[in-house]
Amino acid sequence: MEYGSIEREIHIDATPEVVYEVVSKPEHLREWWPDDAELDPVPGGTGRIRFGAPDSPDAQGSPVTVMEADPPRRFSFRWVYDDDATAAPDNSLLVTFDLVPSGTGTLLRFREDGFRERGWEAAVLEQAYLEHAEGWNHFLPRLAAYAAKLATP
Repeated sequence: MEYGSIEREIHIDATPEVVYEVVSKPEHLREWWPDDAELDPVPGGTGRIRFGAPDSPDAQGSPVTVMEADPPRRFSFRWVYDDDATAAPDNSLLVTFDLVPSGTGTLLRFREDGFRERGWEAAVLEQAYLEHAEGWNHFLPRLAAYAAKLATP
């Protein structure tokens, strides 16, 4: 396996406008992905996502930098980089949500890139890739369910 990028496509029973809000706004992100999110969802906007209770020794967090914000078509951000760094292709992962109208819903094309570019040694690369793939397999269906719930009057 190459451990280069994670790609998924899912159909969501909500318009691209609703899905865009769900993937870009902190108050919606918290409902399906991290335990906490602070984010300015504009190009160059920064923030932080956290998993776990803030006072827990197991809590994990990552800075986030928005790369593209093109409602309702595309939202992308870099994450998994050091707190004192500026997000760049060689020190972070790039998550992209492309939203395509599909009937009365949205085809979400998800991609996470940058694993090999991090320069991790083979075992670390493999572990990070597999953990992220498993995570997205868990969280993307939650995104779809949450967006569909929002879209239901």
